[in-house]
Amino acid sequence: MRKVRKAVFPVAGLGTRFLPATKAIPKEMLTVVDRPVIQYVVDEARQAGIEHLIFVTGRNKGVIEDYFDIQVELVHTLSDRGKQAELDLLEQLQPTPGTASFTRQQSPLGLGHAVWCARDLVGPEPFALLLPDMIMQAEQGCMKRMVELYEETGGNVLSVEQCDPAETAKYGIVGRGNDVSTGFRIDGMVEKPAPAQAPSNFFISGRYILQPEIFDILATQEKGAGNEIQLTDGMLKLAARQEFYGYHFTGRTFDCGSKEGFIEANVAFALWRPDIREKVYDHLQELIDTVEPAQKRSAAE
Repeated sequence: MRKVRKAVFPVAGLGTRFLPATKAIPKEMLTVVDRPVIQYVVDEARQAGIEHLIFVTGRNKGVIEDYFDIQVELVHTLSDRGKQAELDLLEQLQPTPGTASFTRQQSPLGLGHAVWCARDLVGPEPFALLLPDMIMQAEQGCMKRMVELYEETGGNVLSVEQCDPAETAKYGIVGRGNDVSTGFRIDGMVEKPAPAQAPSNFFISGRYILQPEIFDILATQEKGAGNEIQLTDGMLKLAARQEFYGYHFTGRTFDCGSKEGFIEANVAFALWRPDIREKVYDHLQELIDTVEPAQKRSAAE
């Protein structure tokens, strides 16, 4: 069985839901507490044993490449000031030379096209795909558990979570087959089905382990929903040839592509941090105690 050594991060999106901030700052570089969103996703990949990081970027995303580079002036300044803790942190987060690659998606043709743009960097081996808008909170990272499942099953592995059965039309839904190790065999995939037609309430939640044959499929994939090349359409074709398995992630997932999810992520990760948890909790309680009476007065008027 071929080891999962490489991970693809599609970071070419415009982030229009966060304008005007994303006019100058890539949405992946917006911070949750004190780290960019993309750092959380990279940390998850590295915890899973990923050795090579592949970023599919677009115009005005050069700051992501700069972020994962060494900033010589900053290092010298911190060193001169004796900021050893900060230097150690930067060194810990820094990819080693030759383990981060960047390629361009010149046209916004969808997730399937973004994945296809990484084909030469991935090569003929299985790879992880992590959507950077989705950051996950758990003691053991989602991708680490997916890799463990993959090492037992082979094939392709998707992270899945459960949604309200009435809301299946919002998601890509999978059918649940027989249990296999820490996951289950996927026996169908449907994009945004009505509740009556949904095979389950398990939805695909932004983490994938895929075999390289997906690239040949995406190379000739016709445009689908939104006039874009959809990854789900390609996976449906691949599922006719190879097994797919689902890993049921039971931690917390935050959609940082939405304002509500981004704010929720900041609160959740702040409360997860022992160094700031208590103060953040007190401030939140104070705000709630202040806002609720004001809302009641406003409603009464």
